[in-house]
Amino acid sequence: MKGFGGGAFTDPDDVFSNVLDLDAELVLTSRIPFGARVSWLALRHLRLFVVEEDAPRLTFISLPSGRLFISFSLIDDPAPFWNGIRLHRGDLVLHLPGDRFHQRTAGPARWGLISIKPRDLAAYGRALLGRDIAPSVAMVLRPSVRNSAKLLGLHVQASRLAATRPKLLARREVRRALEQELIHALVMALATGESVTPEAWRRRAEIMGRFEDALAMHDRTQPLPMLCTGIDVPPRTLRSHCAACLGCSPIAYARLRRLNSARLTLLKADSAVTSVAEVARSYGFSEAGRFAVAYRTLFGESPQASLLRAHPISAESA
Repeated sequence: MKGFGGGAFTDPDDVFSNVLDLDAELVLTSRIPFGARVSWLALRHLRLFVVEEDAPRLTFISLPSGRLFISFSLIDDPAPFWNGIRLHRGDLVLHLPGDRFHQRTAGPARWGLISIKPRDLAAYGRALLGRDIAPSVAMVLRPSVRNSAKLLGLHVQASRLAATRPKLLARREVRRALEQELIHALVMALATGESVTPEAWRRRAEIMGRFEDALAMHDRTQPLPMLCTGIDVPPRTLRSHCAACLGCSPIAYARLRRLNSARLTLLKADSAVTSVAEVARSYGFSEAGRFAVAYRTLFGESPQASLLRAHPISAESA
């Protein structure tokens, strides 16, 4: 992505894959339809995003290799969670290239994202602090109030300029000055932040990644003992980790995941050649009546209504 801009979206793929360049498995957890507004700014070394979302969700995100990512919440309530850790405004989540993690929101969300190449971050660390900044593990950092406020304030300012003052940002000297301020604030926040990551989180994150891999291989339902055998984890451990990361049991999450996949299929299907019963069976729901009840309870409409939608889900440029 180059330049700057913004957009309003109703398809999660447009947000996570096309704009943020992330691989994401998104699961809606309420009747509120997905809707997001994103502003972005690509500078020489930094990429910045502000994302505002309407619906609560569970998301398993896989980051691309080659860049470090720093994410943070721009609101306090409702608080988002990263791998089961409750985030406060001012907390920075440092993600390594290729990191995989769960992100959970309980309501409307507003969050930011910054990415930078590791070698660029190390070079700026040497220039500003006399030492490399070369993180080896993902973690939650809590900088001082002053440092976090400086970084978040500049981030919001830059994103607002991208949305409201495009002519100003078109000037090279403005972009350069803004990026230098942002990099200085980022380096200071990362270098002085205190890690507040529980020691057990790495093991939990690794197990939850294996759990997602197992679910991705099976669209149909699996008993909990079979799931646990496949990922070599005791049922009690998996239940505990799912409660922390996802706020629900493994089986409840797997069911939510299949319902969301069925909804996406119905919304993109041709009603002339596709039936609700066919889609239900393909995602492991053997009884169409029970599938319809669960679907309506979660999404607020019948599966047939989703299938008969006259317009596809799409992105709208702002």
